[in-house]
Amino acid sequence: MAPNKTKNPQDSSTKGCYAIVETSGSQFWLEPNRYFDFDRIDAKVDDIISIEKVLLINDEKGLSIGKPYIKDASVQLKVMSHKRGSKILVYKMRPKKKTRSKKGHRQELTRVMVTSISNGKKVKAAASSKAAASSKTAASSKAAASSKAAASSKAAASSSTKTKTKNISSNAKDSKIKKTSD
Repeated sequence: MAPNKTKNPQDSSTKGCYAIVETSGSQFWLEPNRYFDFDRIDAKVDDIISIEKVLLINDEKGLSIGKPYIKDASVQLKVMSHKRGSKILVYKMRPKKKTRSKKGHRQELTRVMVTSISNGKKVKAAASSKAAASSKTAASSKAAASSKAAASSKAAASSSTKTKTKNISSNAKDSKIKKTSD
């Protein structure tokens, strides 16, 4: 008899869903409900981390490619543990010099579980863009009023400075005339 396979609702919604993100100087192909090892991340165990440098998302809506990143997209990660990678031996030898050095290295790693992949295209984004547009119009009307006030004060200041410069220059001409007439 064949085993009875039951479908998990999470598996059907995330089937074929993946994201390519940039972190730790590398690009990673991430899938939901899977764990991955990254370079050491400064976070505690069971913390939730968000990566905003998403290069590509493939989900039920289709393929989204960023230029270079997708705007408002993020991948949520849960820190599972901190560990060290396997040991790598580094052996250096200089021929005919009788010098040898053998060193080992273990990379510090953080194991994370991908909890969700979200694209930036949501209804909230449209509502926030309307709010941003209304705030921009309010800000532009305030800016226009302040620029008109600034322009009128600049005009008043420039007219007073022009009159002062005219007085100074007329005094200079008079002084030259007086000096030459004497």
